[in-house]
Order: sequence, then structure tokens, then C-alpha cells
Amino acid sequence: MLIRLGYEIAIDCPQSMPVISLLDIHPERQHDIKRQTKVLTSPRVASDSYQDSFGNLCRRYLAPQGGFQILYDALVEDSGEYQLPNPLANETPVESLPPEAIVFLLGSRYCETDHLSDLAWRLFGNLPQGWARVQAITDYVNNRLSFGYGYARATRTAAQAHEERVGVCRDFAHLAITFCRCMNIPARYVNGYLGDIGVPPDPAPMDFNAWFEAFLDGRWYTFDARHNVPRIGRVVVARGRDATDVPLLHSFGPHKLTTFKVWTYEQESYPVRPPSRGTDRTLTTPLIS
Repeated sequence: MLIRLGYEIAIDCPQSMPVISLLDIHPERQHDIKRQTKVLTSPRVASDSYQDSFGNLCRRYLAPQGGFQILYDALVEDSGEYQLPNPLANETPVESLPPEAIVFLLGSRYCETDHLSDLAWRLFGNLPQGWARVQAITDYVNNRLSFGYGYARATRTAAQAHEERVGVCRDFAHLAITFCRCMNIPARYVNGYLGDIGVPPDPAPMDFNAWFEAFLDGRWYTFDARHNVPRIGRVVVARGRDATDVPLLHSFGPHKLTTFKVWTYEQESYPVRPPSRGTDRTLTTPLIS
């Protein structure tokens, strides 16, 4: 399967300021890129790239005063296969976890394990360990929260999402991650492309998506508390403890988002040029912070 994906994002800056983007396809999928444009900016400015502590690709710019646009378009090869469920996958005892997984047991800005630990143990403490427990958490969050772009709020935490019972995809992920961590299951936040491939098209403008991964039996498995059905065509951009670690853009000063377009869909052939598909949408979500 070939997936066409990309973005056009523009901000208005009242003054020149540094900007860091986490918009590059994750290093683990770079070998799947069949064709791509350069990351284009308008006006043209220099950039340098680096990997952060979670292994994500970051770009650093000095955005000029006024409008600043970033544009990218690519064709990515994907297996088109669903992740098969693994009901036999069990939890790894904390004392046996690899050191790099331990950070994903701890509370973080949007995942307040101290607020939800008692509730988590009441809800999930008597359930079978492993895959069944993570799936039960995913089911609970999917049923507990109602999705809507109008519910977006940059400061909403997992505990607040549970209380308010509304959110966008990042809130679903944060709440599920928090419950997993409360049950001593490492869980991490994932941001990436997820188009309407193999499912009925969503009439809402395309967006980046958030889901989570849980560590079971020595590997990371994908779970999606918002959709909670098998999906194909996921392309990871970045991973972290929560949305704090992986904003699409982080500016070191105030800015106004003026354009936000994302595209991701199956394509049969190989041309690469910015498509017309995409709709401007002024966002209140912290995709850009």
C-alpha cells in the first residue's frame, strides 16, 4: 500500500523567534519513504535537525517576524496490515522492565497517576493481567469520553477528561495511558498520521492523530482509545510521555496559527506534489504550543 501524506502549517509571529517542529516521520519509518519533497518554508530560512531523548526527529528554525509557513509532502509504503491482537501477551513485572521503559510508568504533566491510582485499581485491579487488562482500559476510556473537536482544550489533563467525559484524541490517549501506568503497565503517547483508509471517510477536516502504546511481554503494542477498532495505515511521527513531549510546533514566544492542513490517504501511483485536499481550520488543540 502507498500512503500519500503531508502538511501545510502557517503561523504569524509578532517578532522573530526560535521554533522547533516535531513533524518529520519517525526514524523507524524513514526507510518506507518512497518519494518526498524537502521540508519547505516560506520565507525560506535555514534549519538544523536533531533527535530528542525519545528518538524523535526535530527541526529547529528561527522564524521571522510576520507569516511563517512549513510545507511537506511524501509517499510512504505501508504493509496495509492490521496489528494482530495478542491475548497471551502478559505484563512484565516492574523489577524486570528494561530501564528505558520505567519512565513510562511515571506520572507526567497530562497523566496524573497520583490522582487516578485508586480509581484505576478499583476498576481494573481484579481483571486478568496483560492484554486483557489494557484492552479493558481502552474500552472503558472509549465509552467514558465523547469525542468532538469543539471539546479541545490545551490544558485538559487525564483526570479532568475523566471528570468532564469529553475530549479529543489526545485526551483519550492521556486517560488510557494514565490508567495503564497506575496498573504498573508502561504506556507512551504517540502522535502520527492516521487516514480514513479501510474505513468510511470522516467529513471533518483531516488532522494528526494521537494513540498510545503499552509495553507487554517485552515489546510495545498499539492501542487506540478513541477509535477502538483495528485500523491500517498508521505512520508514527513522534512518541513521548504525553503531549508535552511531542507538540507539532513549539515556539519560544507567542504566535497565531493561521493555516493548518493535513492529508493522508491511500494512493495508487507515485507523483509527489502538494495536493489540493485539505481544509483550513483554526485549532484550539495543543497540536501547536
